[in-house]
Amino acid sequence: MLAVVRRLLARGHTVRVISDPCNRSEVEETGASFAAWTRAPHRVDKSKDTDPLRDWEVKSPPALIGRLRDHLFVGPAQAQAQDVLDEARRVSADVIVTSEMLFGPMVAAEAAGLPCVALSANVYLFPQPGVPPFGPGLQPATSPFGRLRDRIIRSLALREFGKGTVAFNETRRGLGLPPVSHPFDQLQRLSSHLVLTSAAFDFQSTNPPSQLAYVGPELDDPAWSSPWLSPWLSSDRRPLVLVGFSTTFQNQIDVLRRVIDALSRLDVRAVVTAGPAIQSAELPTAPNVHVCVSAPHSELMKEASVVVTHCGHGTVIRALAAGVPLVCMPMGRDQNENAARVVFHGAGIRIRPTATSAAIARAVRRVLETTTYAERARALSVQILQDAKNSRAVPVLEGIAGRGDNDDSDRGRRASTATPMQAASSAR
Repeated sequence: MLAVVRRLLARGHTVRVISDPCNRSEVEETGASFAAWTRAPHRVDKSKDTDPLRDWEVKSPPALIGRLRDHLFVGPAQAQAQDVLDEARRVSADVIVTSEMLFGPMVAAEAAGLPCVALSANVYLFPQPGVPPFGPGLQPATSPFGRLRDRIIRSLALREFGKGTVAFNETRRGLGLPPVSHPFDQLQRLSSHLVLTSAAFDFQSTNPPSQLAYVGPELDDPAWSSPWLSPWLSSDRRPLVLVGFSTTFQNQIDVLRRVIDALSRLDVRAVVTAGPAIQSAELPTAPNVHVCVSAPHSELMKEASVVVTHCGHGTVIRALAAGVPLVCMPMGRDQNENAARVVFHGAGIRIRPTATSAAIARAVRRVLETTTYAERARALSVQILQDAKNSRAVPVLEGIAGRGDNDDSDRGRRASTATPMQAASSAR
């Protein structure tokens, strides 16, 4: 989302971001102004102790949906809406832009009569005809049994999220809005829903929502990535394996230990970016494995032969943009879905996060030695790079802010520059 903020600022727009206090420095480094949540629950740091979901503790899908519903989508909606309304009035916002998981800012925009745009920094999460239900990481149905499977899982998920309907309607009524039948109905009130990935990567619906637009991925490395200096000689021709398992805590230490042990058995060079949530000292060492807090993935992927990952969208889409195949070890969140798409496109393989070191080593060796994985990844990279280069996120936002001036881009830009565009987001 900050990549979109930077491009809006570069085009002369004013952007104010509402988020957790722990995100202040990253936001202000872009040049945007910052406001912290006040009424809404918020995090002062990014440690596991302040994570409101603690999703790594949850084993059952209904329990996980309940946490998402109560701590992210619906539970804090009223407080978020009040915070966003205060800021929107203070800065005379033209557009409210929010994470697709925050329904509070959507309600605020509707109450204020402002256009609202949702951003998905991942594949599209919500139910669509012809697309497997989000969560398990299923392949598209090709038989009556598969379609029945999808209907059952989808209905169960909708029912669990629907348990928040009464509370969500209380939020809407408090702002003078009529009730909805289900919290997901709020999505129909969006001006646009921008999916920050390539349509070539995601599964495509037979009847997508009218607001849905694939606008291309953002491939920038995080601003906090450290400069890269290889510990190996330039003459070292062993394949490079890049390992990345989330910038946030998912209880991934044990997985990383097994990955490092697996790579220590192979004739490769390996770079493990532990991320800010893990202390590098907690991980084992090996002569051929370099462990660091961070490194610019886009630079390393130019040389990498395989990426081993939990399968977060950012890591996956950067790897595929570079034409690098993957060994996917999804641990939750959107990762099962990303892994499913990697497998569908033949650009890598999926193994369990509980896989032994020997199984991980076999998987890496298989991807290294089977050329079709790299060929499929390179084929995808052509479209992904084109979509990233021609990203439509900012033009769409400018058109919405222009209030009908879409056929005169300069007038639309002045209209949106005169008063700020506002982006609302939250650390997760």
